[in-house]
Formats: sequence, structure tokens, C-alpha cells
Amino acid sequence: MEPEGVRHRMVEVAKGVRLHVAEVGPENGPVVLLVHGFPDLWYGWRHQMVALAARGFRAVAPDMRGYGDSDVPPSAGSYSIFHLVGDLVALIADLAQPQVFVVGHDWGALVAWQLCLLRPDLVRALVNLSVAYHPRSSEGSPLQVVRALCGEDHYMCRFQDFNNSYLQTQEPGVAEAEFALYDNSHKFKTVFGMRKPAPPILPKDKTFFDSLDSDGTCPPWLSEEDISYYADKFEKTGFTGGLNYYRCMDLNWELSAPWTGAPIKIATKFIVGDLDVTYSVPGVKDYIHKGGLKASVPNLEDVVVMEGVSHFCNQEKPNEVSDYICEFFSKF
Repeated sequence: MEPEGVRHRMVEVAKGVRLHVAEVGPENGPVVLLVHGFPDLWYGWRHQMVALAARGFRAVAPDMRGYGDSDVPPSAGSYSIFHLVGDLVALIADLAQPQVFVVGHDWGALVAWQLCLLRPDLVRALVNLSVAYHPRSSEGSPLQVVRALCGEDHYMCRFQDFNNSYLQTQEPGVAEAEFALYDNSHKFKTVFGMRKPAPPILPKDKTFFDSLDSDGTCPPWLSEEDISYYADKFEKTGFTGGLNYYRCMDLNWELSAPWTGAPIKIATKFIVGDLDVTYSVPGVKDYIHKGGLKASVPNLEDVVVMEGVSHFCNQEKPNEVSDYICEFFSKF
């Protein structure tokens, strides 16, 4: 359940877009900005927020645009990586801090990498979970790479509605129709219960949720109250906002051409579970452990692979992840 002492407020980060922000810890403490991914909320950081506050940090966790109690822009094109980084830049300005520590997970890690690339002056140090940094390549867009590695049935292709039709029509897509078949509690128990160390592949005769290696029971590291919190929040917003992040992937690639091959120079720690679906993408382990990630992030100080841990490592092993984060940031 929600930790004691959490303060909630709304911050306007763009014209017509407000983010719901949860925070805890001393208001004059060094700020740690915690950025969630899909399908998550600020609530996914509840354990880390308590641990950070206990060590004197001010933990700040927004619901990203399209999620939770934040605003949900109707246009799919309003979810590009530049919109998302812009939201964080505006939030940091609102916090009146010259620099912040940043932690990202899943899509939050992708946004955090880009924040460090575009505005390194704002970031003191970074801990990213699950998703490694790959510099923009001129050889092909993200979806072209996904199709080459994993085929047309990779879940990201399904989320794109095959050829970005949603971006063109502004009508709810294939993914929304599939998500509507299940109640929200079942969705979250299924997604949080994933443990197969392989990218989700969705046969065309099965839905996203029927294709996952999860029986829909509540994982032991979550409570029924936790599931209810997620279910209630997504009942209000739906999933379109989060899905739009995927729909902008190739748009992000087109717009980021000026940063082709650019490294990230922020001091960084990277954490991933050995059962994480992202860690099992062909070529990723070699990239992380044989010098590729270090070349792209020259100030990478440490890589932690957590054994027997799946994608949502910050909730599955909250104490260990919190200790890694606190110990790393305390060095600065």
C-alpha cells in the first residue's frame, strides 16, 4: 500500500499537460527522480521511495503523461521521446534543483537515457533498470531491428498495430481491443507474473495476455491491494497513453538523427534481472558484458545481474534494488 508521508501534487509541464507527482523525504534533501515504464505508475517505486527518504534523499516519482492521475493527451504523436524528456526537464525546473539523481525502469529507463543525452547538465548520476542504452543507428529503425531479431509476432509489432495505423487514424487500435477482453486485475497479475526469459512472441491467433507465460495468479511479491491500486488507476485512463509510447518508436528514431551514435557520459549503474525479457533479446547479453554498453556509456561504473529475478526487479526485490540505488548515489 502507499507509504506513509507521501505528498501528492500536480505540476504543469507543458501547455495543457499536468503530471501527478508523488514525493517523500526531506524537502531540502538531494532529489532522486524515479521514472516508471509500461504498464506502471509512480506506485511501482513505493519501496525505493521509503528507502531513499530514510537516507536523507527527496524521492520524487511522477505518473508519466498518459498514466495514472496525470493528464492523457489525446494525440498519439504527443508521446514522442522529446515530449517525455521535456516533461522531466519541466519537472526538474519546478523542483528548483540545478541537478537531480535519476532512476529509470523499462520505458522510464529509455526516457532517462535520453534525458542524460539531451540535458546532461541536469543529471548528477543515473541508475537504470532493465533496458540498456543503444545509441541511435542509421542502419534501421527500432521496429526494423525488432522484426529482424524476433520476427513480425514480437509484442512491439502488435502494440504498433502493424504499420502505425493509430498514428494515422487516431482510432483505437488492435492492442486496445485485446486489452479490453480482460479485467484489469487479471491483466496486472499476468504481466507482473511473467518469468520466461525470452521476448514475448504473440501468435496471430492469440492475444497478448494469452501468449505470456503467466497463469494470472498474484505474484508473491505483490498484494491484492497492490493489484487493486493498478486496476483502479488504469480503469480511469485505459492503456492507450502507454501504448502510444510504442507507437512513437519509429518517429523517435526519425527525429533523433542528430544524435546518431552519441554516447552518454553520465556516471551510471545498470541493473537487470537474469529472467528479464529485455535481457533475453538476441545479442543483448553480449552487448552488455563484452564492451558494447561500456563503449556507449563510458562512465558506466557497474552492471548488476540479479539471479532469478524478472522484469519488475524494483518490486520483486525491493530491498536489494533500493540498496544498490542508495549506495551508488551516496558516492556523489
